[in-house]
Amino acid sequence: MQATKDKVVSFHYTLSNEAGEEVESSHGQEPNLFLFGHGNILPGMENAMEGKSAGDTFNAVLSPIEAFGVRKEDNVQRVPAKYLKHEGKMKPGQTVRMQTNQGTQVGTVVKVGKFNVDVDMNHPLCDQTVSFAIEIVDIRDATNDELSHGHAHGVGGHQH
Repeated sequence: MQATKDKVVSFHYTLSNEAGEEVESSHGQEPNLFLFGHGNILPGMENAMEGKSAGDTFNAVLSPIEAFGVRKEDNVQRVPAKYLKHEGKMKPGQTVRMQTNQGTQVGTVVKVGKFNVDVDMNHPLCDQTVSFAIEIVDIRDATNDELSHGHAHGVGGHQH
C-alpha cells in the first residue's frame, strides 16, 4: 500500500535545522499518524511522502515556504501570562506552545511582564531550509470516522 489520499500514514521523523543540527525527533515515542491529503502536516512533508510505502526511509529538504514560513515582522502577540502558566517560569528566548484558533502554535518569548507575555508567533524555524529524515512505519485505509473528521485517530494522531 502506498501513501496516497485518504490513507493513514504512520511515520517517524528527525528534524534538522539549516545548520544540520537535530531539532527534534519522534524516535523513542509512538509514531505520528496523519490522514494523507487533508492538510494535516506540512505540505512539503506530505509531497515527499506521496507514493512511498511502509518501510521506506528518505530525506525531505524543505524550503521556508514548504516548511515553517517566512518571518512576519508584525507577528508578536501580547498574551495573558495565565494562559502560559503550563510553561513554568518564562524568560526571553524560550519556546512556548499555545492553543490558537489555528490549533497548537509555537512561539518565542520576547518579553515577560507581571501579567502579560509578548510572544513572537513566527515559528522558531521560519526563514530556514530544514531537513526531515523520515521513516514510513505503516500505511492503512482510513476509517469512515477519520474521513468524516478529516484527521487520523488513535495514538500518534488526534484523540477524541
